[in-house]
Formats: sequence, structure tokens, C-alpha cells
Amino acid sequence: MSDRLPHEKGFHISWDQMHRDSRALAWRLDGKGPDDGAWRAIVAITRGGMAPAMIIARELDVRTVDTISIKSYDHQDQAEAKVLKFPDAEMMGDGTGILIIDDLVDSGKTLEVVRGLYPNAHFATVYAKPKGEPQVDTFITGVSQDTWIFFPWDMALQYVQPYRGTD
Repeated sequence: MSDRLPHEKGFHISWDQMHRDSRALAWRLDGKGPDDGAWRAIVAITRGGMAPAMIIARELDVRTVDTISIKSYDHQDQAEAKVLKFPDAEMMGDGTGILIIDDLVDSGKTLEVVRGLYPNAHFATVYAKPKGEPQVDTFITGVSQDTWIFFPWDMALQYVQPYRGTD
């Protein structure tokens, strides 16, 4: 069968799974910061990095959390990455001691932009695709390049018609 249904190459992530995977990422990062194992701050790449960053900040007891806003997608089409909002410049410096968090590294273009700004930061994502893996220092789950990840904030619960029959 050559025709795929839309969900067949999709990886559906529930809120519970996002929470478990983000905690697993926190455990992997625990004690790896440059300040006796601690991190100075966490910077979430908005919007996808905000949920995992909040969980990781809680798990690692990091109280300083900021965001960098980058637009690199227009719905499902990838475009040139553009920084819309920068984190506090004094806090960031060259990135030393800063943990940059995103939900997913896909092509790596977004992280490449941020890495250019903060070369000494540590880049961590919950999920990683092969093209983007060279841009991330730590991740939890690898997925194939042609898989579309459906994050819980992009979905709603609703009735789905059965494949066969009407009830």
C-alpha cells in the first residue's frame, strides 16, 4: 500500500508523555552544568520549548527562566529562522552556564541561529530528528526525519469516525 493515512507517519505525544520525557531530559542534565553541576539559567525556545523548560526548571531547581522567540515555521512549512525576542543580554553573555531548551530539533536551523548567538550554551531537546542532531548536545528520543510530531498543545480531543462501519 503506497498511500498513507495522515496519522501513519505521525508521532502523537500526550501531555503525560511530554511530562515523562521532559523529566527524563532533566535527569540526564542533572549535575552537568558548569557551576558544580548547576545551571545559571534556562532559556526556552518559544513556543515549543516552554512546557519542557518549565518541567526541567522545576526538576533541577533553576529559578531563572527566560525565553528566546524564533519563528521558523509557517504552519507546517519551514522558513528562514528569525529572532523575534531575545533573552536578557546581561544574563546570557556567551551562553556559559545557560541551558537552552526546545521540544524538538528538526532540520537544526533554529538551534543553529541560537548557537551562533550563544556558542557556549548547552542545547537540549526532548525529541530529535537526524538532520538536527548535530546542533543539540542532549536529547531523549530520536525520530525519523519524515515523521511529523503531533504535540499535545496542537491537538484537541474529539470523536473520530471508525475506519469501517459507522459505530
